[in-house]
Amino acid sequence: MRHLLPDLAPLQRPGDFRLLYLGQAISGFGSAVTYVVLPVQMYQLTKSSVMVGLLGVAEFVPMLLMAFLGGVLADRFNRRRLLMMADTLMTATLIALTINALQPQPRVNLLFAAAAFLAALNSVHRPAIEAMTPQLVRADEMTAVSALNSIRHNIAYIAGPGLAGWIAVNYGAAVAFGLDAASYLAPIAALLAMKQKVFQSGEEGAITWHTLAEGWHYALERKDLLGTYLIDMNAMFFGMPNALFPAFGAIFGEQNVGWLYSAGPVGALLCSVTSGWAKHIVHHGQAIAWAAGLWGVAIIGFGFSQSLWLALFFLACAGAADMVSGIFRGTLWNQTIPARLRGRTAAIEMVSYLSGPYLGNAEAGFAARLLGLGPSVVVGGVLTVVGSLAITWALPAFRKYRAPSAVPPPD
Repeated sequence: MRHLLPDLAPLQRPGDFRLLYLGQAISGFGSAVTYVVLPVQMYQLTKSSVMVGLLGVAEFVPMLLMAFLGGVLADRFNRRRLLMMADTLMTATLIALTINALQPQPRVNLLFAAAAFLAALNSVHRPAIEAMTPQLVRADEMTAVSALNSIRHNIAYIAGPGLAGWIAVNYGAAVAFGLDAASYLAPIAALLAMKQKVFQSGEEGAITWHTLAEGWHYALERKDLLGTYLIDMNAMFFGMPNALFPAFGAIFGEQNVGWLYSAGPVGALLCSVTSGWAKHIVHHGQAIAWAAGLWGVAIIGFGFSQSLWLALFFLACAGAADMVSGIFRGTLWNQTIPARLRGRTAAIEMVSYLSGPYLGNAEAGFAARLLGLGPSVVVGGVLTVVGSLAITWALPAFRKYRAPSAVPPPD
């Protein structure tokens, strides 16, 4: 059984990684609450799944634009300071959402504006933290770190959505947004407490078009990297039914909507806490491809579900499959990408795993209007499987990728 347990070594050592991890765990819980309450509030105000889906479009555009700049900033400036700035501005945005929710008639356009601004800030935050993490642990611990980060994320997105549904029904959206704003005090305090104050790649010079595009050129030249991006974008675009969860409340009960959001993270968490086997897998490309296909199969099962428990089971299976894909994608990225490009490629990774959900939410809303709730989910799952097969076949370097025997990233 011991080989199934996650490797806790990076957390067992006192130090800056432990501080970073704990701070992000607390703010992640608050973010999980907002993740549910924001679309639920939009649905309550508009009664439209299309409007809920358009929240994803509002998030996608600034995320994509800022991703070019956020990665360069992470490679040029102190990553710790960038994180503190982003966390502070996120807190201010959540305070604005809290004030809006307290109004007799909350403004829908402010929900769109806040979603867009949070996505833009996330485009600075994620590349900085992804580039900073390898500077806090040993290179051979990156698989363990990927699993630990996933455990942290999934615990937050299990407890957060369930609590979010209860808060929204009993206390309203303002309390939920206020809770999220308060949660950001933890990562700010953790960053202030770190012994190491400077986290930079060593790159200097002006920010030019070349520095903006260098990470993208590198990623496009490496077909194994390209495969990890495309297969995740395909799965999330066609197989992400989250925008439909508020509408599924009419079938499974409005009070159960939070559990639909939590089910995937439950499956992912179960996979994470038994992830000790992952370090023995060397065919990372094949593992990612199989996981993406199984995600699509599980989404098909969710689309056919007629009971809440069956729906939750298939969503949990989907979450477990996504977790397997995430562990090996994160390991491949952190073990093989040069340190000087880590911020810029982290921005590309963010585009790959967020553009699918953001645009996929819009796709799900329009597909549900055309086909109905269940059929639109089933069709999306089928397209996910077909797309996964096509990408894996078209990119042999991705399909044949094996873990390197020497794990320190080349420079």
